[in-house]
Amino acid sequence: MAKMIHSMLRVFDAKKSIEFYQTVFDFRIKRQINFDDFDLIYLGNDETDFELELTANHAQKEVYELGNGYGHLAFAAENIEDLHAKAKAAGYSPKDVKSFYNGDDLVAKFFFIKDPDGYDIEVIERSEFYK
Repeated sequence: MAKMIHSMLRVFDAKKSIEFYQTVFDFRIKRQINFDDFDLIYLGNDETDFELELTANHAQKEVYELGNGYGHLAFAAENIEDLHAKAKAAGYSPKDVKSFYNGDDLVAKFFFIKDPDGYDIEVIERSEFYK
């Protein structure tokens, strides 16, 4: 059996990205490995062992093009209205909170926000489906 341990994103400005994930999701740097040409920065919090790896390539001169194949990362939170307000107060621009139904059944309550590199992040309220 395999265990999923991290997902990696290439970031243009590591400082801005770290600040975003710290401010909005209470992530902290768990460890960082610095190489001559790039840095690997692993972020996480006490909610999960899963980590977000930020790769900062020193020679990168322009923001990355995300292409049309990237989907999103997802975070689950207890009260997404509070998290939405926190992100907005910090100067980020989360999209409106939405409710997603299958017929009359609520599937998810969520909002999207972009990180400093333009990656989409879905924030889903915890439920029996999303823990």
